Amino acid sequence: MMVATPPKTQYEAVIGLETHCQLSTATKIFSDSSTVFGATPNTHIDPICMGLPGVLPVLNQKVLEYAVKAGLALNCTIAPYSKFDRKQYFYPDLPKNYQISQFDLPIAEHGWVEIEIYDKKSGTSNRRKIGVTRLHMEEDAGKLVHGGSDSIAGSTYSLVDYNRAGVPLIEIVSEPDLRTGQEAAEYAQEIRRIVRYLGVCDGNLQEGSLRCDVNISVRPVGTERFGTKVEIKNMNSFNAIHRAIDHEIERQVIEIEAGGTIVQETRLWDEGTQTTRSMRIKEGASDYRYFPEPDLGPIEVSVAQREDWKGELPELPISKRHRYQDDLALSPYDTKVLTDDRTIAEYFEATIAAGAPAKQSANWIMGDISAYLNANASLAIGDLKIQPSALAELISLIEDGTISNKIGKDILPELLENGGSAKAIVASKGLVQISDPTVIESAVDEIIAAFPDELAQFKSGKTKMLGFFVGQVLKKTGGKADPKLTNQIVAKKLNS
Repeated sequence: MMVATPPKTQYEAVIGLETHCQLSTATKIFSDSSTVFGATPNTHIDPICMGLPGVLPVLNQKVLEYAVKAGLALNCTIAPYSKFDRKQYFYPDLPKNYQISQFDLPIAEHGWVEIEIYDKKSGTSNRRKIGVTRLHMEEDAGKLVHGGSDSIAGSTYSLVDYNRAGVPLIEIVSEPDLRTGQEAAEYAQEIRRIVRYLGVCDGNLQEGSLRCDVNISVRPVGTERFGTKVEIKNMNSFNAIHRAIDHEIERQVIEIEAGGTIVQETRLWDEGTQTTRSMRIKEGASDYRYFPEPDLGPIEVSVAQREDWKGELPELPISKRHRYQDDLALSPYDTKVLTDDRTIAEYFEATIAAGAPAKQSANWIMGDISAYLNANASLAIGDLKIQPSALAELISLIEDGTISNKIGKDILPELLENGGSAKAIVASKGLVQISDPTVIESAVDEIIAAFPDELAQFKSGKTKMLGFFVGQVLKKTGGKADPKLTNQIVAKKLNS
């Protein structure tokens, strides 16, 4: 465990991310084997992904479409001409002993992603644009399964599952524009939002559908020259990215301050010890010995094809966040939560389109409905029985005073389980809010008369007893008394 001492020099981190997104195509990048996750090992394989002699790869057109759409969503320039290359990569989970990737002519370059860092204390947010160097297509490797251990160290044998070999990936390489673990984690989350909005990747970190490698160095504040870069792997959550970077910044600063030297290497994040440990010396581009892939022709994307795919893009999370804040006056926090998932954003927009106010719609979706979904993890918001129009109707009944907010919460479970109309439930159960002052005054008089001791406490200065009397009136009326009017009448009666 490292013990940090105040550094003699003030340092800043320089951070870049390499994000691998597994594309949600039905078949692999160069063959027709399935990409379904979780199949019996070595059942989704074929001569092409196994690298057998005499076979030729053929590019899956859906892979190209998804890559171009992702590049457009990341504000990249789409290359009218690109090609595939061979990357020499001698590992046992890659049967060919090379990976088909893209090197000097990737499909997309020179983009950017906007991140928004929300400060809970101040309730404000800070927007920053992070550069995207490139996006390229490549094939995935297989998976090593170590017998008797989850790592090579301590295992008695290793098995290879080639089901993942040849699964299509896009690799998104950021500029070294990030400076903190928080920024890097938010950038990775924004990448996931974008690819999920597009429908090109499910973004599941636990299944490896989205994987992030971090490149990090430190340098004295005010200097332009980068420090020695270290790569970190094995992070399967955004919190792990945040923590791993914070740890590595501290480790490198301590090493430099002690007079040591940072080695260019690949390190693994150990979740158990919350530390990084050395894995191997980092290879350079020359070690991979790239050369053009001779079995695949060049890729040409016409202007017409690019514009057709651009026209199919949905409204992206950045645009929704800006629109919700500017046009609907929602807070940065609300907009971040609502736009994190496309289906939730669409449900919210359908609710306000049905006539409900934006803020109240956001509160119900982020509150009670999200709590229900969390308690029923197998459900998505699109699976709910309550339609956006029914939620809008429920909110409208509360807004116009027909029912109280409490009654709304009481009938929500029935709407969630069975669907239907809020108005119909209110009518059938006689739940219309009592707004007649005469009726409420009568109930207040009965409650005050029934609790003389509590009345005496209020008269003696315990003003908090006001809430007790209001609660008793609401209880007596089955929660149907108008809470605001009830509070006014109780206060008037108690102080008379």
